[in-house]
Amino acid sequence: MIFYRVLLNLAIPFGLLALFVRGFKNPKYWSRWQERFGFVPNSVSHNGPFDLWIHAVSVGEARAAAPLVNRLLLKDPAYKILITTTTPTGSDMVRMMLNGKVAHCYFPYDLAWAMKRFVAAIQPSVALIMETEIWPSMIAAIKSTDCHLVYTNVRLSERSYNGYARFPTIIRPTLSLVDHFAVQGQLDRKHLQLLGVPAEKITETGSIKFDVSVPHSLRESAEVLRRELGQDRLVWIAGSTREGEEGSILRVFKELKEEFPSLLLLLVPRHPERFDSIARKVQRRSLHCVRRTERVTELDSSVDVYLGDTMGELSLMYASSDVAFVGGSLVPLGGQNILEPSALGVPVVFGPHMFNFPDISHWTVKEGAGQMVQDSKGLAKVVGELLRNPSMRDEMGSKGLAMVDAHRGALEKNYILIEKLAQSRS
Repeated sequence: MIFYRVLLNLAIPFGLLALFVRGFKNPKYWSRWQERFGFVPNSVSHNGPFDLWIHAVSVGEARAAAPLVNRLLLKDPAYKILITTTTPTGSDMVRMMLNGKVAHCYFPYDLAWAMKRFVAAIQPSVALIMETEIWPSMIAAIKSTDCHLVYTNVRLSERSYNGYARFPTIIRPTLSLVDHFAVQGQLDRKHLQLLGVPAEKITETGSIKFDVSVPHSLRESAEVLRRELGQDRLVWIAGSTREGEEGSILRVFKELKEEFPSLLLLLVPRHPERFDSIARKVQRRSLHCVRRTERVTELDSSVDVYLGDTMGELSLMYASSDVAFVGGSLVPLGGQNILEPSALGVPVVFGPHMFNFPDISHWTVKEGAGQMVQDSKGLAKVVGELLRNPSMRDEMGSKGLAMVDAHRGALEKNYILIEKLAQSRS
């Protein structure tokens, strides 16, 4: 543990350099850097002590946390909640979905002195860490107080487990300090127990992401967007795409255009800092591209690619599409949330690299709500089949809705867990 702390302190210059370099792609990395070292803004600390602190790394975790926050605030509007994120995009998502309802600041680096300063400033009663962010100094700082510490929506892939298992002298005593783990599935439970967590500290709740709600207003907005895109066109969306995927997607799109001349591709990169470079990549392939931010109210039939270069509208774009491909899966990055299109009744296709969502991807294929492809050739084949077969699209979409409904309930289980912890402290 001493070696870990020394190593992290020596890495401070590299952390600052990383912020500086990332700032060229997203200038927001150049601001609020003090928060990375545990200096909580007065506007946040003055609202404490907090009843609940939620750490949600980035966009996906922030979206998953939002329904839980709304559930807690529905019962008690005075409930004080702080959400931390690591990325500016996660920060933007918190503000977009929960504007004015919660406090927000960046999560500090796992430096012992920074974490102690941070925890002392926010004074949480319950700390809820989304998914699997195992930071020894954070855990030690929290447990030096009488705060309850819970990990929720935990997913521990084979790759993550193998990484943690290499450092048993740090991981085992660190995990022993955590009060409870709410895991997504049996594999996550197994991996935690292999890392030394007692069975009685683990509850299998499923994934909070199954508890996604689709407001009626989203359906209405999707109908408007679909009219703007062209109701007589087939629409294929590639959502949350990552670097190394767009080239393959555009090649597949040009191949499919030969059979479906009116086909429109909705392309939504995962990271906002890549919007401009992706737009140039589309144009270099002699494809007519219109960006969402251009706010075109009626898309010309000559447009090939509609680039989703806004934040918080991915669900809207999924709902406006006929077939969805979810990115981060054709390249070995672990995949992204494939439940979002399924919850909207849209058939989903994804690549083979879904190690961050092993259970969800397994259920999706097993229930017939989606298909896994191995490469761009397989992507062209499956998307082509779906585009030419409306009944196949409808059947997969219906099975997606049924699957999501069947696995709901994690949100309520996590809510009950937090309530019990809050009551035990009071």
